[in-house]
Amino acid sequence: MQILLDEMYTGLKDYLEVLGWDVTTVQEQGLSGGKDREVVEHAKKEGLLLVTQDQKPSELCELLGVKHVFISNLIIAEIVDRQIRLKYES
Repeated sequence: MQILLDEMYTGLKDYLEVLGWDVTTVQEQGLSGGKDREVVEHAKKEGLLLVTQDQKPSELCELLGVKHVFISNLIIAEIVDRQIRLKYES
């Protein structure tokens, strides 16, 4: 499965590739600054899983049946909380 990173997650490409994922970015696909719907329709056409932090593309993925991962603020907060507790609480 190939992953398409939305603009805010371009910096994750190297990390995900080291973990074994086939990754491309919105920039590499020529969609930099593109409209949400264009990005989602491109992901659908190319069979890509979109990773985004924006709610609208996530919802468009739901409507169009596109694989996606929505990284919400709640998910980020849970990760931060878990890391703090692991490192600094006994």
